[in-house]
Amino acid sequence: MIKNLVKYLSISLLFFSCSKDDTPVIKPVKNYTVDYIKTFGGTRNESAQSIIATDDGGYIVLGFTQSIDGDVITTQASIQYDYWLLKFDKDDKLQWKKVFGGSKDEKAYKIIKANDSGFVVVGFSKSNDFDVATNEGFEDVWIIKIDTTGNILWKTNTGFSGSDQGFSIVQTSDGGYFAGGILDVTASGGQGNSRSYARHAGGDYWGIKLNASGVIQWRNYFGGTNTDTCYDVIETSDGYMLAGSSDSNDVDSKGNKGSYDFWIVKTDKAGKLLWEKSFGGSEIDEAKAIIKTDDNNFLIVGNTRSSDKDVSKNNGNADLWVIKISNNGTLLWEKVYGGSNFDAGNSISKSFDGGYLISGSSRSSDNNIANKGQNDAWVLQISNEGNLKWQKTFGGSNIDLFNDAIQLANGHIIAVGESSSNDNDIATNKGFSDLLIIKLN
Repeated sequence: MIKNLVKYLSISLLFFSCSKDDTPVIKPVKNYTVDYIKTFGGTRNESAQSIIATDDGGYIVLGFTQSIDGDVITTQASIQYDYWLLKFDKDDKLQWKKVFGGSKDEKAYKIIKANDSGFVVVGFSKSNDFDVATNEGFEDVWIIKIDTTGNILWKTNTGFSGSDQGFSIVQTSDGGYFAGGILDVTASGGQGNSRSYARHAGGDYWGIKLNASGVIQWRNYFGGTNTDTCYDVIETSDGYMLAGSSDSNDVDSKGNKGSYDFWIVKTDKAGKLLWEKSFGGSEIDEAKAIIKTDDNNFLIVGNTRSSDKDVSKNNGNADLWVIKISNNGTLLWEKVYGGSNFDAGNSISKSFDGGYLISGSSRSSDNNIANKGQNDAWVLQISNEGNLKWQKTFGGSNIDLFNDAIQLANGHIIAVGESSSNDNDIATNKGFSDLLIIKLN
């Protein structure tokens, strides 16, 4: 059994602190062991993009599926992508799984828990049938709210004639929601903006404010004449932050460091642009996730290929890069993690000891990173100061990666992503790529 094969894989690193007399004291880091490694899917492609803990001690995994067989239960007859949700109880037993979409492609990227019960999911849709009421063009941002058993309570789609996609959503302090993604401004002809601003070309960050019932209150886009992609959003005490990547150096983006940068946009609660900042070096730098810290600053995680300007060093082709900024966009510190090959970060979440869990992928086999094939799924924990506490990779001879990781109330860690392997750590592959779940305790 795979559980018995990997049960005793462990992470046993140590870190140092000082006592009151400045004598170094060795403190053991939690020695996590593998509880299980599971794959779910059919004969086509599946991927997990997001995970959230539920009030009953369980969790919901969100992603998308292309299959109509295997673990996927659907009434669809055509092979297209759909939203896919899997609900597990506190004992890791699958309670229910649901597929949402129409006769064309839908992909989901983020799930959050609503304050008034239920969950909200964001992604994109190409359909105008079955679960999807309308379509405004090619791809629309599609947001649905479901109850605790997976029934749709409301759904909202918005877009124009181009590729408009949602990647992140948060519940706001007024009980509504704020979603972030991309808008094809060229295809929309400048529509999709509540700001009094002239039209400009390219794909832009798109911020969408909804009320508690999913009704759109305002939509604003931000960017320049090149490519600007928002991957994550967060509410602040005085507005919102949008994080992603930009290679523009005009219109809203004024301080590009070279190629793609981490680009952070700060707005007020009405969507007015307060400031924007670019972070990076002369090569490609892409931010994927943002989180608020306990000291009211922000950590942003992604990847970098740079070794100059804001980036202190580069260990190889690409590194996982974390920066800490203040509420006004001042760079407080930055850290790189990884080896001599391609390494990237996709998510960040808080852990109970004051640190942070980061998920991503690694192709490296040095700097204490083990590699079993191509991309391996990679999870690591850093301290509040950005010091590496432990890291672990999982995979086989093909491509495996994590897109999200959280710590449950019982202290266990669940990391989710996708796998194309069927060897080494991954016992089973059911199609091209499978939804991957790994639990550490």
